[in-house]
Amino acid sequence: MKQLQKVCQIFNYDFKDEKLLKLALTHRSIGANNNERLEFLGDSVLGMVISAELFKRFPKEKEGVLTRLRSSLVKGETLSQIATELNLGEYIHLGSGELKSGGYRRASTLADAVEAIFGAIYLDSSNEAGIEKIKEIILTIFNSRLDKCEPNNNLKDPKTRLQEHLQSKNLELPVYHVISISGKEHQQTFKVSCVIEGIANKVVATGASRRKAEQAAAEKALTSIIHE
Repeated sequence: MKQLQKVCQIFNYDFKDEKLLKLALTHRSIGANNNERLEFLGDSVLGMVISAELFKRFPKEKEGVLTRLRSSLVKGETLSQIATELNLGEYIHLGSGELKSGGYRRASTLADAVEAIFGAIYLDSSNEAGIEKIKEIILTIFNSRLDKCEPNNNLKDPKTRLQEHLQSKNLELPVYHVISISGKEHQQTFKVSCVIEGIANKVVATGASRRKAEQAAAEKALTSIIHE
């Protein structure tokens, strides 16, 4: 009960039906009665709220730009970061096997829980407030990320932006190397370096795939170069 109250405080919402919140925090490893259906609903609600907000904030941008902005905000990586910032992992109910394997830290589990909670709040509040309450909660949580949205920056991934920046300075293109791969096959961690000749020491980053690790390394390298 105390755990549910803490989650209510995190999202600044008091559930009339706490069973919805409990279900939203129940991972499929527990059994058939889990949060997957609420996750499905929450995903749609989140997409609609973010779409409407981007439509309002960027009246001159075309559909393709708005789509890319929305994707950057509602993707699993962003949602798992939000869940981590909210310390949500410690409140998710997991089966014993999933718990032992560190499931409460798994990005997909965290992202799914955030969407499931959004779905639960929508159901719990829609009779009285319609979409307004969940809209308020989502926009509060995403406010800082929405404020940082720059249409031009979100069109290109970090590797592309780094490459274009180096080309504009007539510098050598980066070289990426896989340093190590750790973890079990279904939850590996890739450690990758990004080396730029004549710039600085190599930058190292990790990710759940080689692509993600390279993108993270490129982002770090770009940030380092710009602030030199």
